[in-house]
Amino acid sequence: MGMMVAAMEREARTAGAFVTVSSTMGVPDRQLDTVRLLRALRPRALVLTSSRFMVNALEGRLGKELLSYEREGGRAVIVGEAETPFDSIGFDNYGAGRLAGAFAAETGYRRVAIFGGAGELRNMSDRTAGFVDGLQAGGVDGRDIRTVYCEVSRAGGFEAARRLAAEGMDGREAVLAVNDIIAIGALSGFRAAGISVPGDVSVTGVDDIPLAGDVTPRLTTVALPLAHAGAEAIRFALEKAGTARWLCLEGRLIVRESTRARR
Repeated sequence: MGMMVAAMEREARTAGAFVTVSSTMGVPDRQLDTVRLLRALRPRALVLTSSRFMVNALEGRLGKELLSYEREGGRAVIVGEAETPFDSIGFDNYGAGRLAGAFAAETGYRRVAIFGGAGELRNMSDRTAGFVDGLQAGGVDGRDIRTVYCEVSRAGGFEAARRLAAEGMDGREAVLAVNDIIAIGALSGFRAAGISVPGDVSVTGVDDIPLAGDVTPRLTTVALPLAHAGAEAIRFALEKAGTARWLCLEGRLIVRESTRARR
């Protein structure tokens, strides 16, 4: 998120605009209260970024608040969900997951664990579905794919890795984590359990946060264009358009030292 906000600020400066950031931690009531508060200040535009947006939220009180704001002459842009009633920039989370799943299958892995898969977060469930389809398209039997549910945090990844290690890895040779934070936690959990990455298990994440290139081993991941999304969000916010515009951005696979071809 930091990369996205920095890109927003750079783009706004070039247009002579100013960005103010408010954090709601993805909590619907806080999102609604923040939008109401900011409306009173009459900003030129509102950009809402969250992995926790759901269609029903935008169809409910939050959506009505944003529509009222636009009728008053403001402009709302949603980052994180595509195809909303507002200008929207989303990510192909399913495609990102499929890239990672296909890569694991192509490099010879046949028993795979997925870390995460929290159903209430649409981006995470989309990535999980992509993992499964990419693996199966590469010849992995669905019965050999196991989802290990965990908190979407570094601690969640650490505990999921420790649980899997305590089970003797359950024969799993590769782990696909729904984001880099979980994957980085998993690296620490496996290290604490005496499991070598990538010697005993390969680990792949999604997002390509800055820390992904700094941990040891450096993390293989699917990079999402977060900075590009931030810049595009400001362009959408400052441009005039008659109808809602939708943009979906794709990820790209970055192979680093946390994975290797199966022997």
